[in-house]
Amino acid sequence: MIAIGGSIGTGLFIASGTIVSEAGPIGSFLSYVLISIMVYFLMTSLGELAAFMPVSGSFSTYGSKYIEEGFGVALGWNYWYNWAITIAVDLVASQLVMNYWFPTTPSWIWSVLFLSLIFFLNYISIKGFYKAEYWCSTIKVITVITFISIGILMIFGFLKSGEYSGLKNWTLNKTPFFGSVSLIMHAATIISFSFQGTELIGVAAGESKTPEKNIPHALQQVFWRILLFYNLAIFIIISIVPYTQVGLLGHDIKHEIISPFTLVFQYAGLSSIAALMNGVIIASILSAGNSGMYASTRMLFALASEGKAPYIFSKLSSGGVPRNALYATTIVSALCFLSSMFTNKSVYLWLLHTSAMTGFIAWIGIAISHYRFRRGYIFQGNDLNKLPYRAKYFPFGPIFSFGLCLIITLGQNYHIFLEKKIDWYNIILTYISILLFLIIWFSYKLIHKTHIVKYSEMTFIK
Repeated sequence: MIAIGGSIGTGLFIASGTIVSEAGPIGSFLSYVLISIMVYFLMTSLGELAAFMPVSGSFSTYGSKYIEEGFGVALGWNYWYNWAITIAVDLVASQLVMNYWFPTTPSWIWSVLFLSLIFFLNYISIKGFYKAEYWCSTIKVITVITFISIGILMIFGFLKSGEYSGLKNWTLNKTPFFGSVSLIMHAATIISFSFQGTELIGVAAGESKTPEKNIPHALQQVFWRILLFYNLAIFIIISIVPYTQVGLLGHDIKHEIISPFTLVFQYAGLSSIAALMNGVIIASILSAGNSGMYASTRMLFALASEGKAPYIFSKLSSGGVPRNALYATTIVSALCFLSSMFTNKSVYLWLLHTSAMTGFIAWIGIAISHYRFRRGYIFQGNDLNKLPYRAKYFPFGPIFSFGLCLIITLGQNYHIFLEKKIDWYNIILTYISILLFLIIWFSYKLIHKTHIVKYSEMTFIK
């Protein structure tokens, strides 16, 4: 439920509008399918690692043990920053959604309110967090199932639908493809942001019971459910809402943003449900932010426990909550208040892009860690049948995931380098996450004189 809560959020309910408007019907749908395949391989890789070594540090720990210590440290800090920024993305999204009801209310008020609530849920106890996350995730699952059911009825003509409903949207303006390669690449980044959160099971593994059995099962179940939800949902959105629809969150940010989910209910003549949908989206935003706060505080706690972050962040409350790590994460998440100084839609897109880039770095770390773990495990003569869970299609899975992640990550705004005059400002905005990761990695490497772990040096003790 934590992974579902972290994955089904603003990426599906709001940012899907950006994807459709930028990549067109076929471009967006194929991008979803391709990213889904990549996520499948990443989750099986993480499943093998987490079942064998369930720790709260997850892939930061795996990166240190099976790649290089500095790489693992940078991976941990990157993931902490990733989710801290994602919380900011969710809170800015709450401003966009609340404007539907309260267009004249200052946007920053909603960020203060929702950030305070997320902080409180994580502050009280682990049990309080779990209960809140379970029910929020349940609401989201029911909503998506209802949406898919109504969408199917609309497509087959059993309910009122929009002017272009059915398969007409797929050939709107006589082409199923729309936008340049750069825009499709950008859409793929946003899709990946939507899927981020599936790896939260790896972070939660350190606090779960019998992880060697439960983690692989949970990963498989979560992936297939999210795959079903996302690909069916985007198919319905494409079939009912034209990519030219005003209100979709794309490059034109002059209009008020409307969730594609809300638009579908409006097309169905269910205005009351459309209004209710906004309430569900708010619950979804809180759920995703709640999961993000949990993940980021646990990662910072794990880094501190291993001596790779200030010791103060390793302290636990009587209820088992790393509150100092929680305080630090909340401060970074307050970046959402930038929206009170700039256009909240612009800030939302920038934060979303930044979060997606840091998420790609984490996924690349998972792929490399799994590849080297398996190679080292075999090199030392260990029996693969003794692994609690063994990922299928090795080595193709991690190699494919690594390659696709690298192409999309480096391919962002590639057209900037083709211009006569290079726009360094946009380059920094696009690739700053990679720069920060490399600075942390090589600084740690130089200070501590670490080296790539050889297969013969790896330890395989649970």
